[in-house]
Amino acid sequence: MNNAPFDAVSLGIMWDRLVSLTDEIVSTLVRSSFSTIVYESYDLSCVVLDADTNSIAQGTFGIPAFIGSAPVTLRHMLKKFPAETLKPGDIVVTNDPWLGTGHLFDITMMRPVFRKGRIVAYTVSITHLPDIGGNGFGSASTEVYQEGLRLPICKLYEAGRLNELIVEIIRTNVRVPEQVMGDVMANVSCNEVGGRELLAFMDEYGLEDLRALSAAIRGQSERAMRAKISEFRDGTYRNRIKVEGFGEPVEFAVRVDVKGDSVEIDFDGTSGCVRAGVNVPICYTNAMGLHAIKSLTLPSIPNNEGSVAPIKVKAPPGCILNALPPFPTGGRHAMGHFVTPTIYGALAEATPDRVQADSGMMNLITFQGRRRDDRAFSCLYFAAGGYGALENLDGWATLPHPSNMAVVPVEIWETLTNMTIESKRLLTDSGGAGRWRGGLGQEVVLRNDTGHTLTMLGMGNRMEFPARGMFGGGAGTLRVHAVDGSPVHAKGRIDVAPGQRITVTEAGGGGFGDPRQRSREAVRGDVLDGFVSAEAARAIYGAES
Repeated sequence: MNNAPFDAVSLGIMWDRLVSLTDEIVSTLVRSSFSTIVYESYDLSCVVLDADTNSIAQGTFGIPAFIGSAPVTLRHMLKKFPAETLKPGDIVVTNDPWLGTGHLFDITMMRPVFRKGRIVAYTVSITHLPDIGGNGFGSASTEVYQEGLRLPICKLYEAGRLNELIVEIIRTNVRVPEQVMGDVMANVSCNEVGGRELLAFMDEYGLEDLRALSAAIRGQSERAMRAKISEFRDGTYRNRIKVEGFGEPVEFAVRVDVKGDSVEIDFDGTSGCVRAGVNVPICYTNAMGLHAIKSLTLPSIPNNEGSVAPIKVKAPPGCILNALPPFPTGGRHAMGHFVTPTIYGALAEATPDRVQADSGMMNLITFQGRRRDDRAFSCLYFAAGGYGALENLDGWATLPHPSNMAVVPVEIWETLTNMTIESKRLLTDSGGAGRWRGGLGQEVVLRNDTGHTLTMLGMGNRMEFPARGMFGGGAGTLRVHAVDGSPVHAKGRIDVAPGQRITVTEAGGGGFGDPRQRSREAVRGDVLDGFVSAEAARAIYGAES
């Protein structure tokens, strides 16, 4: 890579400007979207790529599930619509799980950026849609065909002209067409802003092409990542875990090969797919694998093609981490989020001071129904379990990992759905014991005040296998879903009658290190804060009440 045209200061300034530009694309998307999953929870990603489909910059706000997916999707799009056939005003879309981000509920949109008659870049945005028809966002489907509308790679706009047929097909197949199309058009808007801002950036710096700048940014990122990976001890590291499936557990197996300045992750030996919507396409497994290594090395370096180049992820076709059609993938996060802790467990020997105990993880529940005014809604309720502890750091209460979505404020949720959130409380003793304590889970009670029967689609995990501690730390408590006090399947499809209460008990995070080494001062603080009961403090830590 030839970095000669840019001195270190100029490169740093232009790199920061590109990241800021992608953040402006994100801001446009958030301000113009219609659903809480985007404008409150930030289930999205915005990326700028060069003319050779290499990602240069990605918005600061975004979720790990989208790391590395945009270049792959763009290359699929250009196979269908080669670059030389694209025109100004073209916008290409797809929500195909195997071409995009792993399930039908994410739409990926691409816009070519033209300068003086030729393509100099592409902008790509990804957002989770509130509904895509079918059974809805959950785990209950047994084939991908039941999960909703699957759009092949197609042009939503051609030379600036909207394809009304695609709009009609989408509107006809979804429960909340205004909301869905509002989010689709928000993607259109943000890509338009991205293209305009990118051209202004090129004008300011007198750039006719972005290839040299792209190469310099990616080269710097790759060298930094390789230097950090070189700090790991060379070797082959393995781990196996069990995850609750449907009827019997699913086993994840991983081999991590660290050699010099590169890492290869192989999930050979992992269980096969299941007839439920929790299977994981390789694009999602890849993103979670990239996130795991990046979080252990240089989490602060901006995402681009260079920052992930030293990492390779693979899994045997047909296993649950490389699902093939027609297996359903709607709730792929319910399994896919275990990729990160499985890798942490394998690398505990290689980098003991950086790995993290297991987290209670996030919990997504889809609610479908009608409000008191009979308006239809399809909304995602998000809550999180406890964060896993690390060396020298207690786990935070109710903080998601490995995803980083934001919670929807109570007032907004109640207004949109006419449901009532009766209470939210932290759960004493839910975090795993340790020299550093695991984060607390929580209990949330929701009441169906819509006047109509609601459908609740669960995608919960941690119902059978708790968040494990690391290096002698204790496990966190389990996740439980209940309706009027009776436990229900956390991955099930449940009808909730008017007035019924849904209690969601979120899992606690694992502890780190031998609990007997926790300082007495920290234990007393835990008891005073209500994080640990006096009884548990005496039994686990040997502390006086």
